[in-house]
Amino acid sequence: MHRAPHHRSRSRRRAAVALAAGAMAASLLVGTPATAGPNPGEPGPSTWTTLSIQSPPGGAQVRVLVFHASATAESPTVDAGIAAVESIGQSGPAAQQFRTEATDDASVFTDARTLGRYNVIVFLTGGGDVLDPEQEAGLEAYMEAGGGFLGIHNAARTEPYSDWFTGLVGARPAANSPTAVQRATVEVGDRQHPATKQLPLHWKRPDQWLNWTVNPSGTVHTVARVKENTYTPGASANGWDHPVSWCRDYDGGRSFYTGMGGTVESFAETDFRDHLRGALLWTTRLSRADCKATIDAHYAAERVTQPNQPGQNDQIGEPHGLVAAPDGRILYIGRGGADSSQPVVTDWNDPGIGKGKGEIHVYDPKTRKVRLAGALTVFGNKGGGDELIKNEEGLLGIELDPDFLSNGWVYLHYTPHSRINRDTHMAERYVSRFTLDLATDKLDLASEKVLLKWPVQIHSCCHAGGGMAWDSKENLYIATGDNNSSGFSSGYSGNNPEPDFKGVSFADARRTSGNTNNLNGKILRIHPEDDGTYTIPEGNLFTGEEPDEGGGKTRGEIYVMGVRNPARIFVDKQTDILYAGWVGPDAGAPSTTWGPAKYDTFAAITKAGNHGWPYCMGNNQPYRDRNLPDPSKPLGWYDCARPKNESPNNDGLVNLPPVTPNTIWYAPQGGGPDFPRNAAGVPSYKTEEQKLLLPWLKGGGQATMNGPVYRHDATSDSTVKWPAYWDGKWFVGDFYDGDQPRHAVLMDPRTVGKGGLPVHAESLKKIIPVGANGIRNLMDWKFAPDGSLYVLDYGRGFFTSDAKSALWRVTYKGGEPTPAADALARKAAAQ
Repeated sequence: MHRAPHHRSRSRRRAAVALAAGAMAASLLVGTPATAGPNPGEPGPSTWTTLSIQSPPGGAQVRVLVFHASATAESPTVDAGIAAVESIGQSGPAAQQFRTEATDDASVFTDARTLGRYNVIVFLTGGGDVLDPEQEAGLEAYMEAGGGFLGIHNAARTEPYSDWFTGLVGARPAANSPTAVQRATVEVGDRQHPATKQLPLHWKRPDQWLNWTVNPSGTVHTVARVKENTYTPGASANGWDHPVSWCRDYDGGRSFYTGMGGTVESFAETDFRDHLRGALLWTTRLSRADCKATIDAHYAAERVTQPNQPGQNDQIGEPHGLVAAPDGRILYIGRGGADSSQPVVTDWNDPGIGKGKGEIHVYDPKTRKVRLAGALTVFGNKGGGDELIKNEEGLLGIELDPDFLSNGWVYLHYTPHSRINRDTHMAERYVSRFTLDLATDKLDLASEKVLLKWPVQIHSCCHAGGGMAWDSKENLYIATGDNNSSGFSSGYSGNNPEPDFKGVSFADARRTSGNTNNLNGKILRIHPEDDGTYTIPEGNLFTGEEPDEGGGKTRGEIYVMGVRNPARIFVDKQTDILYAGWVGPDAGAPSTTWGPAKYDTFAAITKAGNHGWPYCMGNNQPYRDRNLPDPSKPLGWYDCARPKNESPNNDGLVNLPPVTPNTIWYAPQGGGPDFPRNAAGVPSYKTEEQKLLLPWLKGGGQATMNGPVYRHDATSDSTVKWPAYWDGKWFVGDFYDGDQPRHAVLMDPRTVGKGGLPVHAESLKKIIPVGANGIRNLMDWKFAPDGSLYVLDYGRGFFTSDAKSALWRVTYKGGEPTPAADALARKAAAQ
C-alpha cells in the first residue's frame, strides 16, 4: 500500500509515496476524455483548468485510491480503513485483487494523468470542506468519465455546501445523529448485490448510526437498512425505513455509500470487510451489479383499460381477480356488481334477487385491446347496505390450466344464481372448468365441467374468498371464505352461536372456518383430472376418513383451515410455498375481555395446518370462548396449542389441529401487535403494553390483498421485466392505500412457515402509485411472463365498476446492471 504524506502529524508513521504529478494535456491520455468546470452558480477563479480524464478511469491493473483528508482532526478509523481496503485488495481470487494507494492531498483531483489511473476513489474523509472548487470539478470529471466512488461513514459530511456531492453520497447526516456506539440490527434486503449477498439476513453489529436529514429511499438503491427498534436513534430518527448502505449510477459513474464504519473495530469485522469487498468489486468495474432496482423513477405505471362505455362493461366488470396466460394475455374477472345506473334486487320474494353478471375479460398486450370473453349469471348483485342486505358472492376466482395454450381450459370459482334457495337463503359454490377459444377469446359456457361444489349461506354478508392457484405438481388450491358476520360478537371472534336463519348460523365461524367437516373458511387442495373430476393429493390436513370421534367428521379436500377470507392466494412453484392473506373482523382495539383487535393477516404456508380463526390470530393470540345459553358472557380463553370446537353448530371434530402462528398481522394500532403474556400464555391485551413487531405497516380501514412472489427470468429478453433484486420477494398489499401495507418482503428460509417474521420490507407505494389518480384500491396483482406487473384497481365505489376501475401495468425501464459488460476492468472477473 502506498500512502502520500499529509504533513499534519509528525507523531504518526507514514508510508510516504508522493503521487506523481501528471501532465494535464489530453494528448497524453488514452480513452475518451471527460471535462468538468465549476458548478453553475458556484464562485470560482476567472480561469478554470479543464480536466480531461480517460474514460473509463483505471484499467485491468486495478488501482484503488483512498482519500482521507479532513477539515478536523483525522479520525482513528483512517488507518484501520486503509489497512482493511489494502487487505481486501490482496486477498480473494486473483481476478478480484487490486492495488491500494492512499493520500490526503486533494491536488490529486486536478492531476488528470494520476486521477485517471484509479478505478475507484474511496472517501474515508472526516467531513468538512476538503476540496476547493477546482478539485471538486476534477472529481466531477472523474465520475463523468465513468469512475467509481465509495464513501464510508463520515464521508457524508464532506463538502457540505456542494449539491453535486450531496447527490454523489446520496444523503446528509442529521446534525443531532447519535454519537454513541450502539449494537443494532441491519436488515440486508438486497440478496443479489456483491456487497450484501453473502451477509446475514439480520446482521447484528455495533457502530455509530447516522440519521439522515432527507431519507434517500427511492432516489438511491438501498441494499441494507438499520432497524431503529434495536437501538436508540434519537430525536432525528428516520423510522422503519432507515437506509444504511446504498448505491446508484451517478453522473456517468458508480457511487456506493455506507453509513457504517464509524468505529476502528468495524474494519476488523469479517462481515463488514465482505461488505466493503462487494462495494469495491462494483465500483472498480470488477463486477456488474444492479443499483437501479428500487429507484422510483425507473418504473412506469400505465393504465391499460379505458373507462366503460355508458351502460356497458365493455372494458371491465367489478374487478375481482386476474391471471396471466403463458402468451402474455391477461384474463380478469368482474364479481357481479351491476353498472351503478342499473337497479339491484334485494327482495327475497323476487326471483331476480341478487342476479348479476360475472364477466371475464381478456386484455392482449400485443394489440392493447380488450375483449369480453363471456359472462356467468351469478348471485352477487345486491348492492350495499348492512351485512344482512349486501353480498360478496358472485364470480370470485379464475385460474388457467397448466396446459392452457393447448386446451384453453379456464377454471372459475363462482356462485351460480340458478342454484340459490330463496326460502332457506342458501346457495352453492362451484369450481368449474370452461373452455376458451384461443383464437377468438370467447368462453364456451356450454363446456362447463363442475369439479367441486358445496353449500354456502347467503343470508348474511361477507367474506366469500375466491382465489385459486397451482403448485408445481399441478394441484389446484381453492380459497373459500367463511361468509359470516362478526357484527354479533362486537367485532371480535366470530363465535356467536345464536343468530341463525332457518337453522343455519351466520355469525359462528366455528360452523365454517373452525369446522373440520365444512369447506368454507378454508384453502382446499385438489388434483383436477382431465375428465372433469378430481383426486385428493397426499399431505392434506385430513384424509376424509379419520376415525376420530366416530368418523365422518373431516373433509379430505382441506389443506388449510382457520382462515377468514383468503381472497388472494399464490403458490411459488419454485418452492411450493403457499402465500395467503385474509381479512380480520371489525374490532378497532384489543379487549382484555374478548381478545385481539381486528388483525388482517398474511401467512407463508409450508404444510397443511390450522391457522387459527376464530380461535386465535396473529402469533397465536387467543380469543375468549362464548356459547349458549348466553353468548354475551365470556368463558375461558381458547388454547391455541389444543383448540376445541365446542360450538352447537359444529358437525366436525371437537379436538382440532394445533394452531400454526401467522407471518404478518396488523391492526389499527400498527403492525404485528404483541403483548406480555401471563403464566397461561394469555396476552394482556392492554394497548399501553403492546409492542409492534412490524413497524413498517399499520391499518385502520384494512383489507389484505395478498400478492405474488416474483421470480426473475435471466434468460428472458424482455426489456420491461422487474430486475433480479426482487427475486424471491413476496408482495403483500392492502385494498386501501393509506398507511396499510404495499410492500415486498423477504422471508428467512429457516423460519418461513413456522411463524417467522419477515426480515426485510421494501415499500412499493411510489412504484405501484397510490392516490386518487393512481392505484388506490388494489384488488389483485400478478406478474406476467415478460416480468411486468399487472394490477387491478377496484375503483372508488362498492359493488359496482366505475371510471376508476381499471387494469394497470407496471414496467421497469432502468436497463441492465452496470457497468456494461464490455466496460468491465477484467473480463475474467465477471464470471
